[in-house]
Amino acid sequence: MPVGVQAPEASPGRYRRRRDEDDDDGGGGGGCDDVLGVDVVDNGADPFDIPAKRASVERLRRWRQAALVLNASRRFRYTLDLKKEEEKEQIRRKIRAHAQVIRAALLFKEAGEKNAPTELPGLANLLKTNSEKGIHGDEADLACRANAFGANRYPRKKGRSFLGIKEGWYDGASIAFAVFLVIFVTAVSDYKQSQQFQHLNEEKQNIQVEVIRGGRRFQVSIFDIVAGDVVALKIGDQVPADGVLISGHSLAIDESSMTGESKIVTAVGLNTEWGLLMASISEDNNEETPLQVRLNGVATFIGIVGLSVAAMVLVVLVARYFTGHTTNPDGSPQFVKGQTSVKSTIFGTIKILTIAVTIVVVAVPEGLPLAVTLTLAYSMQKMMADKALVRRLSACETMGSATTICSDKTGTLTLNQMTVVRSVVGGIKLKSPADIENLSHVVTSLVREGIAQNTSGSVFEPELHMKFVEEKSKSSIIHVSPFNSEKKRGGVAVIVGDSDIHVHWKGAAEIVLALCTNWLDVDGKIHEMTPDKVDEFKNYIEEMAEESLRCVAFAFRNLDLVDVPNEDERVNWELPDNDLTFIGIVGMKDPCRPGVRDAVELCINAGVKVRMVTGDNLQTARAIALECGILTDSQASAPVIIEGKVFRAYSDVEREAVAEKIAVMGRSSPSDKLLLVKALKKKGNVVAVTGDGTNDAPALHEADIGLAMGIQGTEVAKESSDIIILDDNFASVVKVVRWGRSVYANIQKFIQFQLTVNVAALIINVVAAISSGNVPLNAVQLLWVNLIMDTLGALALATEPPTDQLMKRPPVGRREPLVTNIMWRNLFIQAVFQVAVLLTLNFRGQDLLHLTQDTLDHANKVFNEFNSRKPEELNIFDGVSRNHLFLAVVSITVVLQMMKEQLHLCDCASPSSQNDEL
Repeated sequence: MPVGVQAPEASPGRYRRRRDEDDDDGGGGGGCDDVLGVDVVDNGADPFDIPAKRASVERLRRWRQAALVLNASRRFRYTLDLKKEEEKEQIRRKIRAHAQVIRAALLFKEAGEKNAPTELPGLANLLKTNSEKGIHGDEADLACRANAFGANRYPRKKGRSFLGIKEGWYDGASIAFAVFLVIFVTAVSDYKQSQQFQHLNEEKQNIQVEVIRGGRRFQVSIFDIVAGDVVALKIGDQVPADGVLISGHSLAIDESSMTGESKIVTAVGLNTEWGLLMASISEDNNEETPLQVRLNGVATFIGIVGLSVAAMVLVVLVARYFTGHTTNPDGSPQFVKGQTSVKSTIFGTIKILTIAVTIVVVAVPEGLPLAVTLTLAYSMQKMMADKALVRRLSACETMGSATTICSDKTGTLTLNQMTVVRSVVGGIKLKSPADIENLSHVVTSLVREGIAQNTSGSVFEPELHMKFVEEKSKSSIIHVSPFNSEKKRGGVAVIVGDSDIHVHWKGAAEIVLALCTNWLDVDGKIHEMTPDKVDEFKNYIEEMAEESLRCVAFAFRNLDLVDVPNEDERVNWELPDNDLTFIGIVGMKDPCRPGVRDAVELCINAGVKVRMVTGDNLQTARAIALECGILTDSQASAPVIIEGKVFRAYSDVEREAVAEKIAVMGRSSPSDKLLLVKALKKKGNVVAVTGDGTNDAPALHEADIGLAMGIQGTEVAKESSDIIILDDNFASVVKVVRWGRSVYANIQKFIQFQLTVNVAALIINVVAAISSGNVPLNAVQLLWVNLIMDTLGALALATEPPTDQLMKRPPVGRREPLVTNIMWRNLFIQAVFQVAVLLTLNFRGQDLLHLTQDTLDHANKVFNEFNSRKPEELNIFDGVSRNHLFLAVVSITVVLQMMKEQLHLCDCASPSSQNDEL
């Protein structure tokens, strides 16, 4: 180590990895000790080895669970109270978490303020890395580093286990099979849903970061970063691990205004401050969506009705019993005052109580929560296949009610593949970018210098027609003003030679042009910017914009070295953007995505208004909007097509008045988008917003549904969103709308199916109980009805795929009832039909059908299930052949019913087992 360089202080446990394997298994560090100089220590221990002092609560609990102790409360009354100890430990964890947050903030602040370049070579040597080229990056090197320092991961909350989802005890071996089926189906569906949420959570946290390995930049998962990696950060990126800043400009942690920084990774996973903090904090996905809340209200109301009816039946049956109106099969009264024994009276009362409880169980719709869970889990899985990652469950439902979509242009409606097709340099049009070689050396060097130094990201030289690295080496950056979506421009100050300072600006063409007082001709001579020359350049810009080209202008100015602040004062230095010299304009073509026009037309037919919010000028925005189908009138004017600054200048009342008329907003800033979202929401719209930048976070958060872009979007934007569009395609946004409507429609189907059966079953049981003192369904049959009605019915109807018919309806309003008038009509007709048929069969079935047996078994009627598939259509069988899961569930239902009848799995003493309903 060089003299004067102090070795970094080792943290306790830092760079030590726990192992469960024995040393004999070959789990040692191998050759990595020589490469990295870090020992891999084995800290494994027998979990049942109780130390003499400070034994962990978990080990004490294992011993108590492993030993069979009589009267455990007495035996352990003088030992450690594990419950209280666990409560104390939870308090300690909270205190530690707060301490970790404070410590992490202080360390980040210290790292940003510290400037010790002499320590960097020593640290790089210790980690066997290079501050410019990074680590070697081969498989052996990565494996050794991961083995020595650990993976960049931290423990997460485990998903719900398969067993233990639901448990219950039921009397009687005769109903064990039905109970097993209910538990099994519910557990499997709940487990799959939990696994799905766990998978989506992992996808959400699998952030891609840019690292430098072998002199080239690569996109890798945040989990694959190893100690010694050189990470390139840009605006809005999440800092993936603890590290040391190598170089950068305008660094501000947590304020998302970084650009072009690199840092060496010094610790990953649990060895980082963030990892230690996140290990004690687990994300919980068990949120309750608005639709679930409304359904819980419906279920509660139905349960109250069932309890009321059951109470009424209980009073009637008790009165009938004790007045002697309840008779035995031979006609004799069941209760005679002074003659009936106490035992018989108790049994008779229990039987009446059982009937009342049966009515309650029939009335309560247990399948509603299961239907919502199945629908959301199924929809989230399918939406993932359609390139949409759901971060919040409520967004699945809300998206189906969206009335307007405020979409970005670049990368969403277009491909974000910029190609320079027009250029004006030195006041003349160039036929091709290669013609720049015919310009003077002064113009050529300024253009190349401005492009090389005022560009962030990875550049592929063969396609650039210039030696990018060589051009960057001719000058050095002394200060950067990152591109700002408010100012629509970005700048950089470079020093050429010993004293020449050039300030280069690049941004929106008309904005940069307005800052220029001079212009540069083809010979490199500077001329004053006259009004006629301004109009000439504006005409060039308008011509390019009418061809739907994005116009970017370049300008520069010279500075004296004395005008540049010293290094300590340069942090707050604002680059001068006045008295600029205009260099030229380029027009870049960004073609529309294939299928965008059809997707926009589909939204319009579905009653969803699509609005384009872009930073481009009005002419470019108009051309793209016409190409996408957002605008149909090429002569449209304000307020249909409006500039952001104009909308921003309106009062709140004026903004609300024009917001719904706006189709295109050009030259808009993120704050303009936020104002538009607020105005639309005040007018009663359900607003979906797309965004990709850090400054889009407020609008994404304010919108009813925030849609972040998965490719171009920053981590700040993704964290503020509800759904991430993985392919940045507007067509995927429309698919999300389709799935959102499908969730709502499937829930309505199940509600109609559930309420129809509940109403019919309730009426049948009440009438039968009051008239004869018995209910048609015994306990086993009741469980069977619940199994078919709730579990399998929910599975069949909740997984109906979306249809084209869904996108021909208007959006569902915020306050529209779950049960529509059409559903009430279907419910009433179907319930009346079932009640009439079943009452007839219950009281006159043997006479009408001339049966000699006491038991009347009938096959389950599945028509109600089919009828609920299409509540608003006459052809209820349309598309049923394409829903294989629905057909499978119906087939399983029929097979199970036949098995129940043939194997006599239930007691069929009641003359009405035909009341088993789907």
